[in-house]
Formats: sequence, C-alpha cells, structure tokens
Amino acid sequence: MLTTSYVPGTPNWLDLGAPDIDAAVSFYSAVFGWTFVSAGPDAGGYGFFQLNGRTVAAVGPLTEDGASSSWTVYFHSTDADRTTDAVRQAGGKVRRPAMDVFTAGRLAAFTDPTGAEFAVWQPGGVGGLEAVMDANSLCWTELHTIDAAAAKEFYRSVFAWDYQDMTMAGDMVYTVASSPGGGVEGDTGQGGIMQLPKENVLAGSTSEWHPYFGVQDCDATFTAATERGATVMMPPSDAPGVGRLAMLRDPAGAQFALIKGDPTTT
Repeated sequence: MLTTSYVPGTPNWLDLGAPDIDAAVSFYSAVFGWTFVSAGPDAGGYGFFQLNGRTVAAVGPLTEDGASSSWTVYFHSTDADRTTDAVRQAGGKVRRPAMDVFTAGRLAAFTDPTGAEFAVWQPGGVGGLEAVMDANSLCWTELHTIDAAAAKEFYRSVFAWDYQDMTMAGDMVYTVASSPGGGVEGDTGQGGIMQLPKENVLAGSTSEWHPYFGVQDCDATFTAATERGATVMMPPSDAPGVGRLAMLRDPAGAQFALIKGDPTTT
C-alpha cells in the first residue's frame, strides 16, 4: 500500500511530460476532477495537479530531445547523488544528473538496463505527493519490462527492494515490489513488475513505468477518458481478488491505468 510517509525507494512523486500543458490540464481535470496550480513564473510551465487542495501529481513541458508524452514515477532518495552512483554501478543510464529544484528538493532521472525511464526525488521544501490511495489519486505503480529478471536485479541493487512473485493466469508471473520500512500495517507492496510477452517485445514494445489511479467507478471514469480522446489499451476488466481495472493512453499518448479496488490484494 502506498503512503505519504515516504522512506527510501518508495514512490514519492509523479509527473506528466506533455506537449501541450493546457490540453493535458483540460483532459485530466475532466477525468479526475483535478485542478492545476502553476509552480510560478520561473518554473517553465511546470505546475501541480491538486485534488481538494492536495497535490496528487504534476505536469510540465517535454524537455528532452525526442521525448514523447509520458508519466514519470519518482522514488524517494535521501541522497540523489549517491543514488546516481548506484544506478551507474548497476548498469543504468543517467538521463539527468542530480540537480536542485529551487529549495523544493533535488532530482535525478535515469533509464534502467531494460529501457524503462524513472527518476528520484530527494525532498527539500517539498516532501512529495500530498495524497495517495484516495479516489482519483495514485494508488499503484507498475513496470512492464522486456526483461523482468534484469529489472528486478537492478532495482534491488539500487533501492534494496524486496519481491514477492505471484503466478497469475496461465504461467504469467507478477512480481510485487516493496521497500524496507515502506507501507502501513505490514502491507508494504508499492508496485508491480511484469514481463512483457515475447510477441509484444518482437512487435516493438518497450519497457515502461506507468501509474494506476484509484477510482470509485472504473467504467464511468473509463468512459469519461475515452470520450475526451483517450486510446484504449485494455477495456474495463475484472481481475479476480484485485478489482476492476482498465488501461489507456491519454490524447497525447501517455499511458496510465484505472483501478477500482486494492492492487495489493491477492
């Protein structure tokens, strides 16, 4: 279970890189009821998605050459420079070296050895997201990867993650990741790692982290998203013992998922 009592290795920030900030704000405001608050005139268009006055995500312009719209999951770090060294030693790539973000904190951005992009946030004045696990907020993170074994080895080396493997339909293995000291009441699961099927890899699928947003009605939220231009990746479906979920890409192509239920339930 995600929590805002952040410890190293747990998801503590989430932002969307978008080619059109106004369009992104319009879409997510309509789907989730979020409001947008600018980070200020010196932030280059970056700002915060809020729900009931609490930050649940952020959005900013695309800043890297060749970048496409996507959500970036950030994990808590007490020392972004030290985490950068750990990423290099474990075979990852540094996309953005550790840097200060005014007095808010310190960030660094990476690519894991399987090609999935992620980042870390070292809190300063901003500790992280102010709400998770509420309706219309982040409740799970998931990595679809071309090499689950390599990904698990990498994140264990960088963040000391623990894993629990579960056999799903057929012979598919789903791995639940957790950070030492993370979670609440013994429920430390914070995200999943799933091997992409061979046919998907051959068809060109790449490794990618994406967020799950908890919703009160998966079908209604799915309809609200598709009516506003979202592309369907998986229509609302029941996952036994977990809940009802759907996967989409927003009008600019960023992937996200919806879930009614608790993704840590087995």
